[in-house]
Amino acid sequence: MYNLSCYNPGSFILAGIPGLEKFHVWIGIPFCVIYGLAIVGNGTLLYLIVVEDSLHEPMFFFLSLLATTDLILSTDTVPKLLSNLWLGSQEITFTGCLAQMFFLHFSFVVDSAILLTMALDRYVAICFPLRYTSILAPQVIIKLVVVIVVRSFSVILPDVFLLKRLPFCGTRIIPHTYCEHIGVARLSSTDISINIWYGFSVPVMTVASDVIFIAVSYIFILRAVFHLSSQGARQKALGTCGSHVCVILIFYTPAAFSILAHRFGHSVPRNMLILFANFYVAIPPALNPVVYGVKTKKIQDKFVLLFTLKKTQ
Repeated sequence: MYNLSCYNPGSFILAGIPGLEKFHVWIGIPFCVIYGLAIVGNGTLLYLIVVEDSLHEPMFFFLSLLATTDLILSTDTVPKLLSNLWLGSQEITFTGCLAQMFFLHFSFVVDSAILLTMALDRYVAICFPLRYTSILAPQVIIKLVVVIVVRSFSVILPDVFLLKRLPFCGTRIIPHTYCEHIGVARLSSTDISINIWYGFSVPVMTVASDVIFIAVSYIFILRAVFHLSSQGARQKALGTCGSHVCVILIFYTPAAFSILAHRFGHSVPRNMLILFANFYVAIPPALNPVVYGVKTKKIQDKFVLLFTLKKTQ
């Protein structure tokens, strides 16, 4: 019976942010505001893309996918964080922990793949403008979406089975605010070298390949832009890429910093690493709709029109 309970633990305890317990109520306030902005911003973006015919283009379809994934990412982590900080609800079932871990890593890999697809969209739009609609036809877009989902699912699903095979006979306190693969695996009393190898190298290599292809896409884009004869045409072409580049930086820069901090930042306090990890899953989903709202004129115009109509009614 003891061995069975080790392989099927009822629940884990999410410790929250150790050392900052007396500030938990105050720490929850900015996360609540950021989460609210993410819900409103991405929800508004999705609504505009669905109802406005002028936004039924490949670029905006990929943007709607990014908004949907951002909603999944923030909703997967922030509500549980707030219940932990404000209500002291630290317990999470083993099944709930696996589900949270899966959707956390799945959303991250899907986000990366969508950013790569958006880079491909910009490459086709700038390098082959006359063939844009024929190259990125609806059936091609559907195939791209299927590839993104299947690839991400295939990369992350093994994490679930790698955790389910482990015995958890010792402590079941996770020193974090959410479940992530390696953090949960470290609670096991057996060898987790396979978990560490797969859980770190495969997703990182997948995302690294996305970054490489994005960089290659922008090399071709810049080469095409600088071959344009008109200065105005060059500025317009670069302007269409501005919002995408900002979102890329918002997504990948904190991720790289987080990986480096966990690998080499041994002198960084544990609570600071946990706090930064939570900001990383909360802030990009809130900033992405703001970036596209500010830098994309079509979305900006529809957003202003939406609220103008509401005020006049």
